[in-house]
Amino acid sequence: MKFLKRILGICETQTPSTENSWTYAAPTITVRLSRLPEIQKPGGAVRLEGAGLSGKILVVRGTDGAYHAFSNRCTHMGRRLDPLPGQDRLECCSVSKSTFTYTGAPVSGAAKKPIKIFPTRVEGDELKISLD
Repeated sequence: MKFLKRILGICETQTPSTENSWTYAAPTITVRLSRLPEIQKPGGAVRLEGAGLSGKILVVRGTDGAYHAFSNRCTHMGRRLDPLPGQDRLECCSVSKSTFTYTGAPVSGAAKKPIKIFPTRVEGDELKISLD
């Protein structure tokens, strides 16, 4: 089944399970951490799409506990990314398995260009992601 998902470009990371867990007011995404169980623990991730965003965003809670935000678009074929369990790496959901570090650098697979990363900061119960 996983190989079929790769052929079709279907990623594993889901959109938020809780409504109203994040908002976007250009240029900042505000995530209410208590309303987003997907990123409560290290290794968790969630896709943010729609709500006026010009692109797709992937938010990951790294194995170090820090929050990371990325453009959710592989630089090889444009497909979505997923975190690799237990690693500070992202992998494209396509057959090419392009892999990137949390700094955005490509480390394996067909992609040669880095993915865009966005600065994050935690303020109380909110994660702020700057899209500037």
